[in-house]
Amino acid sequence: MSETPTVFELHPQLRKDCQVIGRFSLCQLLLMGDAHYPWFILVPQRQAVSEIFELDWEDQVQLLRESSGLARALTRAFNPDKLNIAALGNVVPQLHVHHIVRYRDDVAWPAPVWGRSPARPYSEAERTALLARLTPLLAADLVLERPEG
Repeated sequence: MSETPTVFELHPQLRKDCQVIGRFSLCQLLLMGDAHYPWFILVPQRQAVSEIFELDWEDQVQLLRESSGLARALTRAFNPDKLNIAALGNVVPQLHVHHIVRYRDDVAWPAPVWGRSPARPYSEAERTALLARLTPLLAADLVLERPEG
C-alpha cells in the first residue's frame, strides 16, 4: 500500500457536516450529523483523489476491505432493511464513500436520503449510544479519534 501523504486535509464541507470518529489504515471514519439515519462516511487519506480508480491498486483493495468491514459491522449493529453504499462526489469532490443504514420506515424510504428532510442533529446521548453499538464491532481495525479539549 502506498504511504499516507504527510499532508491530508478533509474537505471543508465534510468537516462541517460530520464528526471524525476514527481512522482505519487508509480511511478516516466520519459520522454524518443527521440522526435520521446511522450514516457513516469513509474518506481515503489521499490528497487530490476524487474517484476510486484514481487510487493505486493497493489502496483500492484496502478501501474495499474497509468498506466491507464497515458494512458488516453496520449490518450487525443496526440490522437494516437495506444498506446504501455510494461514492457520488457531486457536491464534495474529495473521494468519500457513504454507508447509510436504511429502514422501510425512515423519513426518506425508498428514495435517496439527500434533500428529503432537513438534517436532525444528534443529541450527545444519541451519538454516544450509536457509537457504543458500532465501535466495538470495529475495534480491531479502528483507531478512535480522541476528543479535543
